[in-house]
Amino acid sequence: MKLFLEDSKIVNKLPFFYGWVIVFVSGIILFCSAPGQTYVNSVFLEPMLNELDWSRTTYSATYTMGSLTAAVMMIIVGRVLDKFGYRLILSILCILMGLSTLWMSNVDSIYKLFIAFALLRTIGQGSFQLVSTNLVSTWFIKRRGFATGISSLGQGASMFVFPLLAHLLIQNFGWRSSWQILGIIVLGILLPLAIFFVKDSPEKVGLLPDGVQKNETDLNEEITNEINFTFGEAIVTKTFWFLVFSVIATPLIITGLHFHHVSILATKGLGSGLAAFTMSLFGPTALISNFFCGYLADKIPNRFLMACGQISLILTMLWLVTISETWQAVIYVSMASLSMSLVHTSYTVIWANYYGRKHLGSIRGFSSSATVGFSALGALPFGIIYDRTQSYDQALYYLILIPIFCCICSLMATKPSKRLVTEK
Repeated sequence: MKLFLEDSKIVNKLPFFYGWVIVFVSGIILFCSAPGQTYVNSVFLEPMLNELDWSRTTYSATYTMGSLTAAVMMIIVGRVLDKFGYRLILSILCILMGLSTLWMSNVDSIYKLFIAFALLRTIGQGSFQLVSTNLVSTWFIKRRGFATGISSLGQGASMFVFPLLAHLLIQNFGWRSSWQILGIIVLGILLPLAIFFVKDSPEKVGLLPDGVQKNETDLNEEITNEINFTFGEAIVTKTFWFLVFSVIATPLIITGLHFHHVSILATKGLGSGLAAFTMSLFGPTALISNFFCGYLADKIPNRFLMACGQISLILTMLWLVTISETWQAVIYVSMASLSMSLVHTSYTVIWANYYGRKHLGSIRGFSSSATVGFSALGALPFGIIYDRTQSYDQALYYLILIPIFCCICSLMATKPSKRLVTEK
């Protein structure tokens, strides 16, 4: 009770809505997810293989298995978030991230590598993403899309900063010390924010979402009458499954394109230097497109934005087939970033819009398990099809069916009715 009063007193003294502090912290959470993301792990690939004398296949298979383990763990993480709240769980996750990077720095066997990947992917790619997006969705309703777009800038900044930082650290300190330094960075930045600035919901500190005042009758009634589905109620709606399958193309295909980026451009006659340059553009282009898509998410029905994201992915894949010049590769990266931003922002917002804030951890934890799982499989279809056909273009043609399917699922994901669920 005393802690509640102290928190309420502090946040109510601010000249602006405390939700914007939450948006800032959520962006930092995404920024600090880097040690568990593919764009950082790929930088460590060569130096680790050179020292440990493992095959590329062994390393990739272990990474995939660790990611699949993370997918299963997300269901548990979601339920734990609902039960214990964001502040406590994020603080624990920060400590675990530090311990995971320390573990990775001492890897000398395959089973240790698997444990490291399982932990890093569960925490970085899965849990940090879930905590960040759910926090914003809990603090905002009317401006949920815009706030999500702002917080997503942290992801773009992370994609731009951490690959270069990891490369410089490895060059100067070796890969083992570099993992330790990354862990210290995450702990030093994120743990104090988690402990002192994260508040589980506006209601718990005497506020309302969006900074609505209690005398604003219409908006206050909308918040009071907010419909909240339990996980059990949500999972029996058709919309739940349309949403789950509406985005599987993005983690699957974008991860595959990232993983095979250098090889794909090489088959187009473009060198590794250009490949590295264009890979670095994903971060800045994501910064721009995330902001733009966040604004749109409050103006346009999110299922239409999700469908537009899948159409953008289809066009990206078709464009990639045709490229042969540097400027075309730059446009390809921009199109891919726009697709990711459209899907990520609208997909994050739509869950809270449809199913409410109260049980969002359990509901999004399940959907995140699918996203992380398909991301884990991303490199495989491109590799298998290329090995059989000696053509990435053939892989793109075959896999284009997936975003078409996702586009249809997006359009069919209409808002569910809790009354119909209750009547059943």
